[in-house]
Amino acid sequence: MPTFSQRLDAAAERNRSLLCVGLDPWRPSMPIADIAAFNRAIIEATSDLVCAYKPQWAFYESEGIAGLRALEATIEAVPNGVPVILDAKRGDLGNTSVAYAKAAFEIWGADAVTVNPYLGRDSLQPFLDYADKGVFVLTRTSNPGGADFQELAVRSADGEERPLYEEVARQAVSWNERGNVGLVAGATAPEELARVRAAAGAMPILIPGIGAQGGDLESAARNGADANGRRAIITASRSVLYASSGPDFAEAARAEAARLRGAINAELERMGKQWQ
Repeated sequence: MPTFSQRLDAAAERNRSLLCVGLDPWRPSMPIADIAAFNRAIIEATSDLVCAYKPQWAFYESEGIAGLRALEATIEAVPNGVPVILDAKRGDLGNTSVAYAKAAFEIWGADAVTVNPYLGRDSLQPFLDYADKGVFVLTRTSNPGGADFQELAVRSADGEERPLYEEVARQAVSWNERGNVGLVAGATAPEELARVRAAAGAMPILIPGIGAQGGDLESAARNGADANGRRAIITASRSVLYASSGPDFAEAARAEAARLRGAINAELERMGKQWQ
């Protein structure tokens, strides 16, 4: 079976896109009440413009059993060949992580999941053991408070002092024995994103923070893409989902997704990394 990175690369090349749409349904902002129907309309309108989709677990859990059924329907609606990254930020001890990994990959059928490395490698090993699934490790997150701990200076085993987020990135590289590890670094911290990319080599980086959070699209592409202009997963959620509050919401979402993809590709062209 192809690895997650291979599936990601195939979707990106086919759709000429580094754009990921975050599927974060929030009832007060939705133009229709049915979460599954809303997401299906968004997916149908944008699936040829993206390299991946990223449903955020909390928005479904907050709706109880009905929300989890909507998540199931949402994942089923994503066309084959477009990876699904379940944004759940898991990470716990022992059998709890085994259960979390089973849920993400075997029950929900996600192609990848986001994880929190605070408890160390053993807490993430059950996720890493799924060789054909992606495991995205949080490094420098997109929220303002991410700096509270992630930018603290730490001294690593090699004696060098560096920010904690960069040390996490370097450790995650060493965990990439099966080629299934990626990193998470926010577009709202472009210099830190560039340092994460330098540590990551060609590993995929999930880049939230575009749109409503204020991250700069062009710098996300420039600082987040690898040496070949690939392996950046630049995520927009609210700006795409809620581009219109009217009955044309799906058409408006498509237009915004196309605009974002075009802006990313224009930056890739300036970098000399255009699609073939």
